[in-house]
Amino acid sequence: MKNPSRLFPATLLAVFLASSLFVTPAVSAADSGLKSLRGAEIQAPDTESADPFKGTKDSAPIERNYLQQPPIIPHKIDGYNITMKYNKCMDCHAWNRYKETGATKVSLTHFKTREGQELSNISPRRYFCVACHVPQADAKPLVGNKFKAAEGMH
Repeated sequence: MKNPSRLFPATLLAVFLASSLFVTPAVSAADSGLKSLRGAEIQAPDTESADPFKGTKDSAPIERNYLQQPPIIPHKIDGYNITMKYNKCMDCHAWNRYKETGATKVSLTHFKTREGQELSNISPRRYFCVACHVPQADAKPLVGNKFKAAEGMH
């Protein structure tokens, strides 16, 4: 049998913590006046959506703001699988499919290693598209900023 004097402090702590759950008044997010970064109440309908950033449907791409900026995806990608064995993006953007689908073909830069060696397939470091490319979203900025596009880009 375990030493009862060692169990007593642990038991006392457990009883204290359990009783404090019943004494603490419940405060909901709405009662506390919490707001999202966009200023909406936490329980407001626009924050309860599974997709708070309303993606645009196949629209014209947003212009780039700086040199070497990865293009933004002009369509929703919900449910797109990108695993080690399958990349849904390549169903449309692969070099052997882009004409048929009307999609932009994958850049030649995606077929080169870090050292510049050309490969016959997409480089593993460029395979996971969403590491660099993100879907467009019609969302107000979370915080104000004074960003200006690079000179010569527009």
